[in-house]
Amino acid sequence: MRAVVQRVSRAKVTVDGVVKGEIGRGVLVLLGISKDDTAAAADYILEKVINLRIFDDFAGQMNLSLLEADCGMLVVSQFTLYGDTRRGRRPSYIQAAPPNDAQGLYDYFVRKAAEKVNPLATGKFQALMEVELVNDGPVTILLDSEKTI
Repeated sequence: MRAVVQRVSRAKVTVDGVVKGEIGRGVLVLLGISKDDTAAAADYILEKVINLRIFDDFAGQMNLSLLEADCGMLVVSQFTLYGDTRRGRRPSYIQAAPPNDAQGLYDYFVRKAAEKVNPLATGKFQALMEVELVNDGPVTILLDSEKTI
């Protein structure tokens, strides 16, 4: 599982002209699911996201986690994180999970995140979405459940 985590001052996702999810200060998580991912990978990524010390403390140092800073999370599915561009010009998505499998793990991730993060917002799985954000910092972190050591 891969996640691009962006610290934001605000973010929203729109589907068919209607705002589907929106947060103020927090993180936008673009979540990609591979064909080999499991619930354990989702748990790993979620724990990393909510415990990354990427929010400023009273001294202006990045010492606070999402939970400690009491911020929100917007989760957007993004299979293109598994685009392989090593050959040719068209990315191959052979490592991305099939939609039915991916949706199950995406829903699992969102359900687990909702137990820990408030507010939590989402996009719409397998929809064409417009994502708007104001990257705060900018702070952008790439997480990959296969890179644990």
